[in-house]
Amino acid sequence: MEENYKLAKWLSGEMTDAELKEFQAEADYQLYEKIKNYSSQLETPNFDGEKVLSNVIAAKNKTPKVIDLKPNWFLRIAAVLVIGLGLLFTFNTFSSSNEVALNGKQTTFLLPDNSEVTLNSGSEIEYKKWNWDENRNLNLDGEAYFKVAKGKKFEVNTTLGKVAVLGTQFNVKARNNRFDVTCFEGRVKVNYKNQEVVLTKGKTVSFENDVKIIEQTVSDSKPLWTSNEMLFEKEKLVNVLEEIQRQYDITIDATKVNSEQLFSGKIPSNNIDVALQSLTSIYHLKYSKSTNSKYVIEEIK
Repeated sequence: MEENYKLAKWLSGEMTDAELKEFQAEADYQLYEKIKNYSSQLETPNFDGEKVLSNVIAAKNKTPKVIDLKPNWFLRIAAVLVIGLGLLFTFNTFSSSNEVALNGKQTTFLLPDNSEVTLNSGSEIEYKKWNWDENRNLNLDGEAYFKVAKGKKFEVNTTLGKVAVLGTQFNVKARNNRFDVTCFEGRVKVNYKNQEVVLTKGKTVSFENDVKIIEQTVSDSKPLWTSNEMLFEKEKLVNVLEEIQRQYDITIDATKVNSEQLFSGKIPSNNIDVALQSLTSIYHLKYSKSTNSKYVIEEIK
């Protein structure tokens, strides 16, 4: 009603300047102006201005026919939600899970069957939660200590070899071309290239460049790296230095020394000066610190 009153007042020229300015700012003003101008140009003998105005007002106020689309839109939204939830379920169920231990860090986590895994520095594990109890299979890049819950066959795959067990505790390390497996409880079957070895409690085996280099007995009840010590057995110096870099998250420049030399022994993983002193003293080498995270190893002249 208020809109109709303003329109009539405008047509009769009774608006104040303020009312006219406000009316001209409305969205429909241009339409009214065109109708007014067009009407003023018509030359009919019996032109009824009030009738024209009434028709215009009636046309403006006429309620348009609306098709109710709510049911269709509701179905569409419901379909999108169902599809979205389905995709989310599929992604969470079938996608791979990853666990990572950055350099200088160790991380422990549980698998779906409560098997416990401790990842050493610079290592990663990938596995799928879907149907885990029937297919306990994971991929390892680096080194990890496993406490496997009893159940169906448990497999650890690496780029160098595979380890299969039922329920036991063991350590797997796959770095560069060297593959080490130690059994601390139960039995494990190790597959490396075309070779197969079954390890029992306290046994360890190492392969490098397609050759079995170590098969012996150990007295430790768990990997020493879980207690801030690194154990090496006939390991190339280059591999030892790489492991030190992972444990301490540092950089070591040893380009001026013979990195193919072999090392056997223990090195602490919680004191960098003791670690480097223990290593360099054996080979008549010296080390120096160039920055907070970079060290240089060279021969003593």
